[in-house]
Amino acid sequence: MSIDEIDRQIIQVTQAGLPLVAEPYQAVAEQLGLSVQVVMLHMAEMQQTGVIRRIAAVPNHYKLGYRHNGMTVWDVGDDDVDRLGRQIAALPFVSHCYQRPRHLPDWPYNLFAMVHGKTEQDAERQVAIIAELLGDHARGHEVLYSSKILKKTGLRIGG
Repeated sequence: MSIDEIDRQIIQVTQAGLPLVAEPYQAVAEQLGLSVQVVMLHMAEMQQTGVIRRIAAVPNHYKLGYRHNGMTVWDVGDDDVDRLGRQIAALPFVSHCYQRPRHLPDWPYNLFAMVHGKTEQDAERQVAIIAELLGDHARGHEVLYSSKILKKTGLRIGG
């Protein structure tokens, strides 16, 4: 993965986030003295090569009233993890879902799904829905609730 000077400039002006305007790519283009087409082309190429993993909104769940945020971790069969993960990821209350390696014997969990509830009962209901969906495929699980907000940042490069 290599980046050129235009890529570097785009990263520098967007590393704190895209501008919160109706046409963010146009705003970036104007700031850099480029056309919007050039900015979009470079950003698409950086996504294809993995320099940029994704472009997405990152909500602050606490400010939205979701105070009970839990990473659910599940021990499911490796042969079923992809299929089950897709089903869990499709649930409207799961913000992200992914597979991670087990670290036996202390950590048997290989399927992770983040839930967000305004109340503890909301979060527990969501965990119960996941448990019901997994049924006998779930050999065990835990919920790791957030205790503080960590600053989420993307790629950072200096000037």
